Amino acid sequence: MMNKVHGLFLVAIFIIASTKLVIGQSLRSCQTRCGNVSIEYPFGISTGCYYAVHASFNLTCNETTKELFSGKLQVINISHSGELRILKSRSYTCYNSTDLTEGTFYTTTLRNFTLSNKNRFTAVGCNTYAVMTTTIGDRSYSTGCLSLCDSTPKENGVCSGEGCCYTPVPKRRKRFRIRSRRFDGETSVSEFNPCFYAFLVEEGMFSFSPSQDLQNLRNVTEFPVVLDWSIGSRTCEQLGNTSICGQNSLCLDSTTRTGYNCKCKAGYDGNPYLPDGCQDINECTTSSSIHKHNCSGSSSCENMMGHFLCRCPSGFDLNATNNSCMRKHKPEYYGWTQILLGTTVGFLAILLVVICVQQKMKHMKSIELRKQFFEQNGGGMLRQRLSGAGPSNVDVKIFTEEGMKKATNGYEESRILGQGGQGTVYKGILPDSSVVAIKKSRLGDSSQVEQFINEVLVLSQINHRNC
Repeated sequence: MMNKVHGLFLVAIFIIASTKLVIGQSLRSCQTRCGNVSIEYPFGISTGCYYAVHASFNLTCNETTKELFSGKLQVINISHSGELRILKSRSYTCYNSTDLTEGTFYTTTLRNFTLSNKNRFTAVGCNTYAVMTTTIGDRSYSTGCLSLCDSTPKENGVCSGEGCCYTPVPKRRKRFRIRSRRFDGETSVSEFNPCFYAFLVEEGMFSFSPSQDLQNLRNVTEFPVVLDWSIGSRTCEQLGNTSICGQNSLCLDSTTRTGYNCKCKAGYDGNPYLPDGCQDINECTTSSSIHKHNCSGSSSCENMMGHFLCRCPSGFDLNATNNSCMRKHKPEYYGWTQILLGTTVGFLAILLVVICVQQKMKHMKSIELRKQFFEQNGGGMLRQRLSGAGPSNVDVKIFTEEGMKKATNGYEESRILGQGGQGTVYKGILPDSSVVAIKKSRLGDSSQVEQFINEVLVLSQINHRNC
């Protein structure tokens, strides 16, 4: 049983998706204009071009006059938001100086549309009252206004009860009757106000001009009136995903009547009642002031699906207030950090230079001291003897103190060959494995230097049996 239900559910989804696809394909051949009025789904003027569930979406185009009608109502504009604008005639009554000459009143019944509260019930005339009666079921409700004057008002554009009055119109009304009357016996105003009028008009679409409107209403016989429309009678929640709203659109419960309307999501535009009717708006290139991006300054616009981004070049941050670019903000402590860092690096560099100079001077001083000690301890005399300038020319090399320590293994006692009055003689082994005799002097004063050198020269000529 569950498998059957699941299968039926999948079939239902497939049928809905297929229906939306067929709708999008079949509308390509539909008439989209009648005169100056654009026609878009769910409205249409031929079979297959309108939402067939409700006949009220089936319109008629008079090809001779190029006028669009819904039944007997002339349509002048259709909005996706659930509004339909029609032209509706006015009710009037005319008097001469003694009696009624002509007059009209009308009763209107709307099919699947309702009156919008964006309309105003308006009366024009002196010493006149107008009444609008609406019915809901078997109940009747009336509203109206009163206009008084004994001469032509001076101020234009003011409809506040002197020659002109108006009252709001309740929404959700489908049937209404309009009538107007002049107070009995009031014939004194007929000369400048022979007729008085009552009519419905969209708010903001009528501006009272006393000198003209009290005479003949500027010969205007029809006024724009706003009607509300919606799809079906169920809410979006009740429908789930079975509404006719297309991709990138929202299902919105109607606020003026039962049913719902569709609306493209932010960043999209088009007909939300078609499967793919809502298309992405390229805010970066559009010429529309409503949808155009607000990137400014050095920021550049980047279009995204459903929105746009303002980008800044490297080294700049985006100012969210006006979408302009500004250089990246540096913390208040940034300057002090830079100063401290520079000072530290400078100090370390100077310290390093000072240490290097000290080490260099120490090294040079050490060399000078070694030279001084070398000469003081007979180094110069020894070099002279070794060069053949002295009385003895022997094959003797001069080694450093470190070299002699290494050769004697740190003057190890086991290396002692003998001891004399001038010092101790050690057995030394050079890096090339040569065995030599090394005498470590115990000189007490400089007078013994020459004697020590002579002894060294003598020893260098002896082949000791331990060597």
